[in-house]
Amino acid sequence: MLLARLTHVSQEVAATSARSRKIALLAELFRDAEPDDVPIVIPYLAGRLPQGRLGVGWKVLSRRVAPAAEPALTVREVDALFTDLAKVSGAGSQAERARLVGELMGAATEDEQRFLFGLITGEVRQGALDAVAVEGLAQATEAPPADVRRAVMLAGSLQTVAQALLADGPAALDRFRLTVGRPVLPMLAHTASSVSEAVGKLGACAVEEKLDGIRVQVHRDGDTVRLYTRTLDDITDRLPELTGAALRLRGERFILDGEVIAFDADGRPRSFQEIAGRVGSRTDVATAAKEVPVSPVFFDALAVDGRDLLDLPFTERHAELSRLVPEPMRVRRALVSGPEDIAAAEEFLAATLARGHEGVVVKGLDAAYSAGRRGASWLKVKPVHTLDLVVLAAEWGHGRRTGRLSNLHLGARTADGGFAMLGKTFKGMTDAMLAWQTERLQELAVDTDGYVVTVRPELVVEIAYDGLQRSTRYPAGVTLRFARVVRYREDKRPEEADTVETLLAAHPEVRP
Repeated sequence: MLLARLTHVSQEVAATSARSRKIALLAELFRDAEPDDVPIVIPYLAGRLPQGRLGVGWKVLSRRVAPAAEPALTVREVDALFTDLAKVSGAGSQAERARLVGELMGAATEDEQRFLFGLITGEVRQGALDAVAVEGLAQATEAPPADVRRAVMLAGSLQTVAQALLADGPAALDRFRLTVGRPVLPMLAHTASSVSEAVGKLGACAVEEKLDGIRVQVHRDGDTVRLYTRTLDDITDRLPELTGAALRLRGERFILDGEVIAFDADGRPRSFQEIAGRVGSRTDVATAAKEVPVSPVFFDALAVDGRDLLDLPFTERHAELSRLVPEPMRVRRALVSGPEDIAAAEEFLAATLARGHEGVVVKGLDAAYSAGRRGASWLKVKPVHTLDLVVLAAEWGHGRRTGRLSNLHLGARTADGGFAMLGKTFKGMTDAMLAWQTERLQELAVDTDGYVVTVRPELVVEIAYDGLQRSTRYPAGVTLRFARVVRYREDKRPEEADTVETLLAAHPEVRP
């Protein structure tokens, strides 16, 4: 497929707000695509590069290159060049990146140059999100949309499903089944402002501890155990304790969902940073395991003895979990009959906080497991308002922070795939965090006026705040009150950041 075709569709998608029109445009594009094109086309439409960060800075991108007169580049040629760019490192890397970018831009027309610039800087904003692409793919291949969505959920990759569908038609969907050893994206929770609100929405429910650990999916097939993070990274070799724990369970073939957590000598949960450091450690695992021993805490079962449990009610899935996993390795929970039993839920939350955990997750008892989605039947409640936002820019500090990028510009996701700035903060940062973010944000920089450094919107940061107030200064009409940094969330993608809609729904009293 020519890049010009993709560029044209991207422009048309950006120009319309009608979901039906977006779907039709993408369906037409998929009909024209070869199966081997879609692993490139789909992330490009969403403004993502399959190669991740390229290390191309503003200095290289600011060099003007005369555009080609006629379109000739294919998407696969562009992908190959980006792959070469991602491999560049060491002495002379800046000059080599400049050469490769110049070669690419010189082969692109003016429209293509603009599209490529947006891809490299993370500034493609056309709202062609994965959900719309799924509908377009279903329309293009005449496959039932619900079946395509489920296949994507189980494959953990829209690109993989699209490639199979375009090659083999709707029959290809039958091969995407829940399989031990192949991870699926985890079910996520929406936010509720209080336990009372959550129970009021769900009725009869389970109130479970919300642990401040690392999400883990455990797959066992006989003597083989594999461990995966929420982003589907294989971390089996880093956590021998979890492998041992999985092998001691009663079942021989299962998929379990849970958290990795660590406790101090007093039985209190250790900090998220310590747990993340342990899970992220790739060297000297034995020493790391002695310094920060971790334990699994399970809260759901996705498959047991070869049976797919995803569509079963939570009560039945938990019964299977209880059969396999001893109580000390299951998350604490309280069953609540409904709003008339709210006192029990409040007591459980208070006890959870007293044990050092960050809150609770309230779960509907009849709900299926919505892998890869924020299910309305899971509602997390934390006593402090927090948001996962994306860093859009940062300002150079002064005084003690001279030479450090300090004041962060914070953005929430918008419905069109972009980000709306909600305010700034320089609070809550340690010296170590300042040093780390200064280096990291310069790697993501795409522009600067000497004071403000604009960055690619890739870094997610958890922000605590005391509330919202109306503001005409920011595009969403609101700004955060007393925002401060809690931690960086490198385990999250920008697509998982909170949305403006979610924020406004949680604070109806300040809707602009």
